Amino acid sequence: MKNCAVDKIRNFVLAGHAGSGKTTLADLLLFKSGIVGRKGSIDNGTSVSDFRAEEQERKNSIYTAILNCPWKGGHFFFADTPGNTDFCGEAMNAINICDLMILVIDAMAGIGPGTIRAWNQAAERNMPRMIFINGVDRDQVNFEATLEAVRNSYGSTVCIPCTIPDGTAGNFKKVFSVLADDSPAEAEGYKSALMDTIAESDEELMEKFLETMELTPEEIATGFKKAVLTGSLVPIFVGSADKDLGVKELADAIMDFGPTPLDDIPMNIAEGTLDRSATTTVGYVFKSVNDSFIGQMNYVRILSGTIKSDSEINNATKHSKERVGNLLQIQGKDQATIEEAGPGEFVAIAKLKNTGLNDILGSAPCTFGEIKYPQSTTIFAMSAAAKGEEDKVGEGLNKLRAEDPTILVDRNPETKQTVVSCMGDQQMNLMVARLKKESKVEVVLDTPRIAYRETINGIGTAQFRHKKQSGGHGQFAEVHLRLEPYTPEEGGDEYVFANEVVGGNIPKNYIPAVEKGVAETRLVGPLSRSLVVNFKAVVYDGKYHDVDSSEMAFKIATRGAFRAAMANAKPMLLEPIMSLKIIFPEEYMGAISGDLNSRRGRILGMEHQEGMQVLSAELPLAEVYSYPTQLRSMTQGRGFFEMTFNRYDPVPSQLAAQIQAEAAKLSEEEED
Repeated sequence: MKNCAVDKIRNFVLAGHAGSGKTTLADLLLFKSGIVGRKGSIDNGTSVSDFRAEEQERKNSIYTAILNCPWKGGHFFFADTPGNTDFCGEAMNAINICDLMILVIDAMAGIGPGTIRAWNQAAERNMPRMIFINGVDRDQVNFEATLEAVRNSYGSTVCIPCTIPDGTAGNFKKVFSVLADDSPAEAEGYKSALMDTIAESDEELMEKFLETMELTPEEIATGFKKAVLTGSLVPIFVGSADKDLGVKELADAIMDFGPTPLDDIPMNIAEGTLDRSATTTVGYVFKSVNDSFIGQMNYVRILSGTIKSDSEINNATKHSKERVGNLLQIQGKDQATIEEAGPGEFVAIAKLKNTGLNDILGSAPCTFGEIKYPQSTTIFAMSAAAKGEEDKVGEGLNKLRAEDPTILVDRNPETKQTVVSCMGDQQMNLMVARLKKESKVEVVLDTPRIAYRETINGIGTAQFRHKKQSGGHGQFAEVHLRLEPYTPEEGGDEYVFANEVVGGNIPKNYIPAVEKGVAETRLVGPLSRSLVVNFKAVVYDGKYHDVDSSEMAFKIATRGAFRAAMANAKPMLLEPIMSLKIIFPEEYMGAISGDLNSRRGRILGMEHQEGMQVLSAELPLAEVYSYPTQLRSMTQGRGFFEMTFNRYDPVPSQLAAQIQAEAAKLSEEEED
């Protein structure tokens, strides 16, 4: 239970790549604070943070855990986030709302995809940061190389070591403060850089330092904190969470130099301002979970004011009132009822009727910007295993989507499939398991069908007569149609229609029916039943009957003329081409470039970013579906990619016949 003033509260997030030791660090902080009797262990399944069955089975974090503990007369409220790219939505939601980020980096593996994503998100709003290089005690660690890579990637004048190890691997026994009088000679350069940055944080400190080259401990502490708050200093701490080395120094620095809930920390605010010291209640829902026992549980970061148990609160986002029953303080899976909570605290509230992720509770002096989640790259078509359960699948997906916005669900009208996109295979497998457990529905995953396009490579003309006589009024229409290649302007129509009929051979009142016939017929092309694009359709002649002609007759005649003209106009298939940005360690360059070539990919360029290789490429969408799994395998989980749609390109002739055959087979199955 918190028992301190607001200015002694520290709110922070542990972030970084998977396997860097965030959860081990979190469990150690709880143990060292005395709030738990024994240190939690991931391997033994006793971690306070990774308490869910699926996390214990996989031995890595899947969800953000909310934790708290006392420290040095103050109190920590912190979030332990997953580093796996599959579950980056959880991490990004927590980073978005915390005051301070502790970026945990594995001393052996160095910077990974989770490191890059966490740093970039924090840097975007100039969030105060500290770095903890973990695992310096392990064999074969090259600490100097890792430290150099971190400083080169994120700024050597900003990222400055505050502690250094007395040795590495088996010789690592303790850490030295670079500011201590007994610090080793190799710390002198870091000490000088650190003192310069501290002095530059304040004009008066700078003047004194230039005159005397000395600052008092109080002045150093003041300047250190100012530099952290402004982002001009990202202090680096080193240690081993496994061996409990260097962790006290990190935790003390969080308390001594980290921001308080009353400090004006930059937030992701789109409009308005947020007064952190105001008494007005402002709470932000950064996590929402559908609990099978108690229903919806919303996790709230209090930004200002207080929230009380057994009270009424306004949902400023939904413009509705909510009833707060029990206010819960969270410690992993454990919940404790509290009377009230204030700035900097994390709380959970159950059974709110109309509140969800990213809602603001209380007043709304500002609006928050949307979190820029990466594009989901793992894509499957999902269907119910049993007939008649499609609604259950939809309801279940909606619940999962409400918890994690990186999950995208789309009903593709062209392929008639429900397409589910997410960040990786592990996330997709977890979704399938949760649908079965929570929604009592089993699903089948398939590779999505491609929404190809069809077009023409030449000019084709055709005429078609529709004539039907069955007593009374008959049906008669004849349409002469010409199809020509057409290149639309960017953002323009995919095709154009023109009327060149003269002499009234087709009355003007039937021309709209011809145009509608073109619009309807192009929806199902002759090659793969795909949309026909990039053409100009010209009706240039025809015939009609005073009695038997009708709009329907001309639509039918147009369909026949369109299909015949298409066959004469050198039709061809187009496939979607995606632009990829692939980020990975340099040693995997050969494997990745070779794999891209085997997938009909095209490499456009390469560059370095934050110690990683960044490769720009183009790849057909048909080859992208299996790429996330292959990339993960080739890079041992240290590579990831982003993609956007680029354009449609012609399908190679050797593949076009196969695609047409598969489309014909599918059409027969649907008819049966």
